[in-house]
Amino acid sequence: MQLDHATIVTADLETARHFFVDVAGLTEGARPPFSVDGYWLYASGRPVIHLIDATAPAQTGRAAPRIDHIAFRLESADEWQALLQRLYAAEMPYQLAEVPQMGPQQAELQLFVALAPGVVIEFVTALRHAHRKHAQL
Repeated sequence: MQLDHATIVTADLETARHFFVDVAGLTEGARPPFSVDGYWLYASGRPVIHLIDATAPAQTGRAAPRIDHIAFRLESADEWQALLQRLYAAEMPYQLAEVPQMGPQQAELQLFVALAPGVVIEFVTALRHAHRKHAQL
C-alpha cells in the first residue's frame, strides 16, 4: 500500500497552489471538471495533492475535512538544498526537528512549514543529506 493523494480544502487556493508549485516543487496538472474550483498538483507524474475551494457548500452528511500534516520525502542532498533555496527565496519561515537513529533506521531531518491555520507541510530527508549551513529563517 502507498499514499495515493492528500486533499486540502482551503479558502485561499492561490496561496496554497503557489506554495506547492513554487516552493515545494510540484507541478500543476490536469484535473477532472468538478463543480467546485481547485487544482491537482503532481509529483513524478502522479497527482499527489488535491486542492479544493473551501467556499463551496459542504455536502450533507460529510464532516468538515481536516489535515494535520502531509510529509514529502526528499531522497538527495541536491533536492534538500533546492527546497531550502526556494523557501529562502519565498521568505517562508520553517522549523527543523531531528529524528534520532533507531535501529537500522537512519537519523533524519524534518522541516515543517505552517501553510495555513491547521495545515502543516513536512519535508523529511536522511540527516546525511541535510547541510546545516542554512539557518532557520
